[in-house]
Amino acid sequence: MKTILLSSITLLAALSLQAQNKNVTDVSKTTVTTVKDSDGEKTYLKTQEVKEVQNIEFQNADSKALNKDLKETPVEVISKTQVINPDGSTRTVDIDRSSYYTSNGKTYQLRLDPAGYVITTQDNKRLGLLRATTTNSYIYRGKNQTSIGYFDTNGNLVVETYDDKSDKVSIETYVRSPK
Repeated sequence: MKTILLSSITLLAALSLQAQNKNVTDVSKTTVTTVKDSDGEKTYLKTQEVKEVQNIEFQNADSKALNKDLKETPVEVISKTQVINPDGSTRTVDIDRSSYYTSNGKTYQLRLDPAGYVITTQDNKRLGLLRATTTNSYIYRGKNQTSIGYFDTNGNLVVETYDDKSDKVSIETYVRSPK
């Protein structure tokens, strides 16, 4: 009797494990960047892991048809980027915002660096640095200014700068470009 009960529990547990109604896609991408400058050669290693999970649901689950159509369900994307710096230190970035952005007709590139992001112009001149704060915003440090930056819901970079003379805050938006 005891054997039959344990066998049936084991069978039910095995069947419930097989009934996972999800599509899961895991993609891992590693990028090695070597920079040569006056200090020598530095190698950065960036590993990006993207996991997409989608629940599988039928449009008409109660029908007696043999072949059923799938219902569109949202895809949950989980992305994690790990950067290994030349000095061996490692940092993990939940959302990698590296991309091209445009503002006032000019194109800029935002790239990961050992402590945050660096913003460069099209001719590879450094425009400024972004350093993360604990409040989901960034400190933007340019040539002659220190500002607060954040990413809006569309993924655009918004930089707010306070002007002492006018006692006002100016807002500059860098629109994410699909490049």
